[in-house]
Amino acid sequence: MKCERPFCPQTLWLLGAGWFLLALFVGETGMLAELPPAAPQLIILALTLFLLGSYFAVRSFRTAINASPLRALLAIHLTRFVGVYFLVLNARGALDSRFAIPAGYGDIAIAIGAALLLAVPAPRWVLLLWNSLGLIDILLVVGQATCSRLHDPSALDVFTRLPLSFLPTMVVPLIIASHIVLFVRCFAASTSTGPTGPVVEATTV
Repeated sequence: MKCERPFCPQTLWLLGAGWFLLALFVGETGMLAELPPAAPQLIILALTLFLLGSYFAVRSFRTAINASPLRALLAIHLTRFVGVYFLVLNARGALDSRFAIPAGYGDIAIAIGAALLLAVPAPRWVLLLWNSLGLIDILLVVGQATCSRLHDPSALDVFTRLPLSFLPTMVVPLIIASHIVLFVRCFAASTSTGPTGPVVEATTV
């Protein structure tokens, strides 16, 4: 059946696949390593603003995202189990412990929270608490990475090569944008069900 909406699920999947291939190309060719030290963070900022701008300004895109199950937004945060890899790299001496340890354990904690929310229905306040902590964590990680790169351009070079180059070129913008969308959807649901609201199930918000 042909989809009548400009942004149907199939379109979103195609856009996501195209973005993935572009991020793969950037990582494979080592383009990030040739750019100024602050380039990865600027890329994160630009891509995040583009995603959020599209969500708030393009009605058909917003409708398509809001029609997707909450589980899809939560599942994005399972990628934050990459924190385990941060700790492995730190143990090998390939990643500065001042970044790897707080970023690694923080990401692991948020990923575990996402997994629990996917598995067990939770009250809205639990989802909002997890979402707030997750957004704070990722912003602190990006801020710390920015300071490290500006202080030492060679710091965190592992993020300019595959597989970690996917973080600035795709994963982190999706994570930040999904946190904002989760806030929007939760607050929209609270206005229709009351401030306390019913139990929020991962498939209904």
